[in-house]
Amino acid sequence: MNEFAVHVGATGSAVDALAHFDAQVLLDAGANPANVRDWKLAFNAYYGTTRFTRQQAHAIRIARETGKSLDQLVFIENQLKPITPASETWRLRLALLSVPGDYNTLRRRAKTIIPDPDQDASAPVSAVRFSAPKKGKRSFTATGDASFIAALEYALRRNLDPGRPAGPQMYEALTDILRGEGGVADAVPRPLVVVPLEEHTRILRGEGNDTILGLSDGTTITGAEYLARFHGEDLEVAIFHPQAGAVNLYDTKRFANAKQRDLARATLTTCPVPGCRHAADNCEVHHVTAWSRGGQTNMNNLAVVCRYHNRTNDDDPTRHHRGRIEIRAGTPVWVSPRGRPAANTTHQYGAMHLLFGKQRE
Repeated sequence: MNEFAVHVGATGSAVDALAHFDAQVLLDAGANPANVRDWKLAFNAYYGTTRFTRQQAHAIRIARETGKSLDQLVFIENQLKPITPASETWRLRLALLSVPGDYNTLRRRAKTIIPDPDQDASAPVSAVRFSAPKKGKRSFTATGDASFIAALEYALRRNLDPGRPAGPQMYEALTDILRGEGGVADAVPRPLVVVPLEEHTRILRGEGNDTILGLSDGTTITGAEYLARFHGEDLEVAIFHPQAGAVNLYDTKRFANAKQRDLARATLTTCPVPGCRHAADNCEVHHVTAWSRGGQTNMNNLAVVCRYHNRTNDDDPTRHHRGRIEIRAGTPVWVSPRGRPAANTTHQYGAMHLLFGKQRE
């Protein structure tokens, strides 16, 4: 038994002993190079540089709690070698570390956790993915039929100027294809005037497609009358209250469902979950109190939420597994399983933030 293995046995925790691993010292001491390579693989997983620092710390804790041996840690890393992307590797690593029991138990369970590379189900799925904006730029990747992607590459490279970098020219060719007849049009900004309603003005009720406001002098006025003296007919105007949130949207159209979707998107321009990059235009309309639980399709119960977070939201308020969307002070906000609200700061251009952000700070 070599010095490192003795140290692991004396420490009692293989993952903690792994922190003291030094490949060169072991090789100089005559350790089997194959063993050193395996140990280095495990060392890099738990103590190497990674952008998944939270998962790495979580993995060390689980390995310690489940008493994983050095052989088990090496086995896990060898099983994970063919797995991509890195996010999937970490997901599977945490799943394997959570398996209780000895080495043989881990080997049996690994067969049900690690996907079989020979199965068609493990092949890449045809899909398009988009990144978050960064300095005015965004990226997207496309995975599809090999012959089609090859044909696309040929089309993009066909007229390249050898005196210029290929990448920018291929992007220009791609935009020409996408913007051809019937293709992708440039996004047209939709002007929407957002008006802050004073706090002393009470929202009484809706009458037809309008909203009745109660003024502090004891009179009432409709939302349309409130705006008539300030705005022309060519603009869409939305009223927002600092506590109640979106009140009404005024234009020549009177379709309630479309109006509610527009107001929900104007209230918050992204999915409310912290760090989520999905814009409101690409989100779904979510019932904060689920429809199945009596939630109404009213503005005080609606939020725009991306498809993924709409499905992982804890609709049952008694369950606290993934967090849930709530409306607080007129604004949709994500609330953690421990009840702590957290805002999505990715794109703070929603009406409630622009109109009342300062007075809430």
